[in-house]
Amino acid sequence: MRPKACQGNQAAGRPPEAQVDMNVYFSCSLTGGRQDQAMYAAIVTHLVEGGHEVPTAHLAHHNVMDLEKVVDPAEIYQRDVEWIRACDALVAEVSTPSHGVGYEIAYALQHGKPVLCCFRQGARVSKMITGNDSPGLQVRAYSHGAGVLSIVDQFLGGIA
Repeated sequence: MRPKACQGNQAAGRPPEAQVDMNVYFSCSLTGGRQDQAMYAAIVTHLVEGGHEVPTAHLAHHNVMDLEKVVDPAEIYQRDVEWIRACDALVAEVSTPSHGVGYEIAYALQHGKPVLCCFRQGARVSKMITGNDSPGLQVRAYSHGAGVLSIVDQFLGGIA
């Protein structure tokens, strides 16, 4: 573990001087649909409780659309690409299609970041994701909440 001041964890009750394992950018659908919000929240909670910094933890909150609508699109873009450049890995829940999530995945891969795309078994996921053989990309289906948390842990454990 390395020490790091962790802004993303302060909201989750973690003091700024806390040790964090990795800086993990969490990506999920916003405007494409929020039907998987409970799973987003479970993943983010698991990451934060595991000692990871998650600058995008707010994306898992049920009221994120209210929070994000007051921010200028150019600010969101600049903020998010800076967060991706600073992250150790990107974890994307891709069960719900999203242009933004696809962009974030491609951006992270282009910048050499390891990426995990996880999705509900049976969800229709773009072949641009499932057929992608980029080094550093893992695409995994899960059947239940505990399954996705195990997949996330395996992914992060493999890059630690």
